[in-house]
Amino acid sequence: MTELVFYIFAFLVLLSALLAVTVSGLVRSIFLFFATLFSAAGLYVFALADFIAITQVIVYVGGVLVLMLFAFMLSDKDVLNTLQKMQQKVFGMQHIAALLVAVAFLVVLVTVITKTDAEIPGWMQVSPEKFVQPEDNTANLIGVQVMTRYLLPFELVSVFLMMALVGAAHIARKEPRS
Repeated sequence: MTELVFYIFAFLVLLSALLAVTVSGLVRSIFLFFATLFSAAGLYVFALADFIAITQVIVYVGGVLVLMLFAFMLSDKDVLNTLQKMQQKVFGMQHIAALLVAVAFLVVLVTVITKTDAEIPGWMQVSPEKFVQPEDNTANLIGVQVMTRYLLPFELVSVFLMMALVGAAHIARKEPRS
């Protein structure tokens, strides 16, 4: 029975993600994205990652999707039509600056990764016999891992979120009418 529920969640993740990127309506795509994130939270529960499953539901399903829906509902139709017209052009002169910034971030990321010692500190070594059990406190284990071993990816995600917020603010700002 457990395997059947797992495969149902996996199927829902794949199907809703595929439909979210192929469906034409933006509202339908947002709701399919909701189904994808919620199904992924179900998969996290099966992977004994209860902290990540709860975080997935609270932050992404509860926060980000509601924000996306409100942004869509409160946006101007002219802005949405302009954005759809702009998406048809893949490469143009206006994309050169973004491409240069992306390449610069890639160079910095590769440099940091190659110069970072990724070994686990001695005080964090876990014996090979120890596996995560359903009754374990995964929040404590995750906190230690995020603030030590995975500090660089954690900070990179925060930079990407900041870039997304700046981009959203730029898109949402109204151009002065002349």
